[in-house]
Amino acid sequence: MKKKKTKISFWIILLIALTAILYANHQVEQSTKSDVYKDVMLIPKNKVGLLLGTSKLLNSGKPNLYFTYRINATIQLFNARKIEDVVISGDNSKQNYNEPQDMKDALIKAGFPAHRIYLDYAGFRTYDSVYRMYHIFGQTSFTIISQEFHNKRAIYLAKSMNLKAVGFDAKDVNAYNGFKTMLRERFARVKMFIDVLIKNEPKFLGDKIVIQ
Repeated sequence: MKKKKTKISFWIILLIALTAILYANHQVEQSTKSDVYKDVMLIPKNKVGLLLGTSKLLNSGKPNLYFTYRINATIQLFNARKIEDVVISGDNSKQNYNEPQDMKDALIKAGFPAHRIYLDYAGFRTYDSVYRMYHIFGQTSFTIISQEFHNKRAIYLAKSMNLKAVGFDAKDVNAYNGFKTMLRERFARVKMFIDVLIKNEPKFLGDKIVIQ
């Protein structure tokens, strides 16, 4: 009898989890599909872009294509005069791991003016990065730069905070290399709904930074 109850409980939990994943994914996709752009000529202009951080290298030591493609997308926007400044928001929780600085170095190497780059070292999660764009950097309208799946979640978060955001989709990686990321994204969208529901706040805020 006990084994039967345990089995029933397992299936109920599994059903709830699958329902939550499908619902979160549907809501994000439907509410943001008109806010993401692949053509740099069609995307509206915003003064500031939000470049979402990722690691420069994979665990294997090979270059991370997510990183490379996001850098390329940011340069595209700047060269097309669709952004003037960029906030790079990423993880710097370890002494030898610094997403914002790595991305800044890559942008400067590609021709982005250093004085137009602002670093947010406390972007530990996408939620934190979007939240801090207003509360730290004072932006109510901005362009998010990442891959499409990531942009959609970030835009949904921005809308939940009454911020106006569009996304410029960096080139994605192939299905084989991106499988783990896409699987993780499904759970991240559920977690995002919980954050929005309880009106979570980032672990760190700090002093305001003025973008001239």
